[in-house]
Amino acid sequence: MNEFDKYVNAVKELYPNALVTNENSEGVYISEDGNGNVIEVNATNITNKIAEMDTARETEATAKENLKASAKAKLIAGEALTEDEANTIVL
Repeated sequence: MNEFDKYVNAVKELYPNALVTNENSEGVYISEDGNGNVIEVNATNITNKIAEMDTARETEATAKENLKASAKAKLIAGEALTEDEANTIVL
């Protein structure tokens, strides 16, 4: 995911009324609502939200990989899988 997409997703999370986000001539991202009204955004909050969302994506990816590894080990050992483990291998 590129930086602009991360920024837009963070704005959506923090400012749900923001419908449009564009970069202005000074390189600053500006958000607007559906009526064209500018929504003031807090850059620190957005930076923190981006970091939080990055961490959540990494945690989710790690958990999925761990679940797959657990499912594989259980299959090799002939043990029963949990439903979540089974769901990782169903195509």
